Amino acid sequence: MDYSALVAEIKKKQFRPIYFLMGEEPFFIDQISKLIEETALSEEERSFNQTVLYGSDVNTSQVISEAKRFPMMAERVVIIVKEAQHIRDLDKLESYAMQPQPSTVLVFAYKHKKLDKRKKIAKILDKEHVLFESKRIYDNQVPAWVEKLLKSKGFDASPKAVQMIAESLGTDIGRIYSEINKLALIVPKGSTIDENTVETNIGISKDFNNFELCNAINSGNFAKAIRIQKYFEANPKDNPLVVTTGILFRNFRILMLMAQAKASGLPENNLAKEAGVSPWQAKDYLPALRFFDVRRIARIMGYLRETDMKSKGVNNQGASDGDLLKELLFKIIYQ
Repeated sequence: MDYSALVAEIKKKQFRPIYFLMGEEPFFIDQISKLIEETALSEEERSFNQTVLYGSDVNTSQVISEAKRFPMMAERVVIIVKEAQHIRDLDKLESYAMQPQPSTVLVFAYKHKKLDKRKKIAKILDKEHVLFESKRIYDNQVPAWVEKLLKSKGFDASPKAVQMIAESLGTDIGRIYSEINKLALIVPKGSTIDENTVETNIGISKDFNNFELCNAINSGNFAKAIRIQKYFEANPKDNPLVVTTGILFRNFRILMLMAQAKASGLPENNLAKEAGVSPWQAKDYLPALRFFDVRRIARIMGYLRETDMKSKGVNNQGASDGDLLKELLFKIIYQ
């Protein structure tokens, strides 16, 4: 079951006896756990019927003991096990999973790790209950996720606004969700979110951001790229180098895929598919193929790795982040 289907089911108060929420992306695990907390019991019922446990403090037998309690003046008991990845004897859950307490909703928040799906307990949870894997969203999936989230809040959005949010906030799903929730409180429902809305309400400059830096480089507007670098240097807290190098690396990784496809003889209208981007996104990358061939892109990706290491203190002779970005742009433009 995917995230949207699971959320829809919980909102209808169709609860399962056990939810085992696992995986690398903590955001979706937290959202499902919170939704069950808020939906399964009323505020008055929670005092006697909701228990939060921590995996570092309990073993499976203690969790089962709590789960076998009967509700008091409520329809169900809710047990939430946070940090469940610290429980070492989860195999002992097998017998309870085969015959769970029907009036209990038992939630395991098993973050940053996954159960071995070959194990018996994983097979039981998958077949009889909910075994949900919260997967990290990759860079190229973020724009579609941002657009979908905006639509769920009642907004349309311009492609540039979506790209600004995606490029500036990266794969930090929690922060994206928080910023879009903030938009939903300020901007009238049914509005179209454009770059001015993003700049005003999220604080991302529509002219000086990582999205515009990539566009300036890709279009050969190197004077603009240098102006953006100077803005970043003057506003380092809003534009951390680690984020910029990550976004530039993604930009050149996409260019590499497109350049390789072009070199192999593929027509221009097939390059987007090879690079894993939409046709409208490809329009931002195609001009760069006039300036950057496969060999030059490979060199630039090496410069990006070098800058990333220097920003973390490796072979850095005291250069600031501003100095490192200036040096990086010089190499991208002139070498």
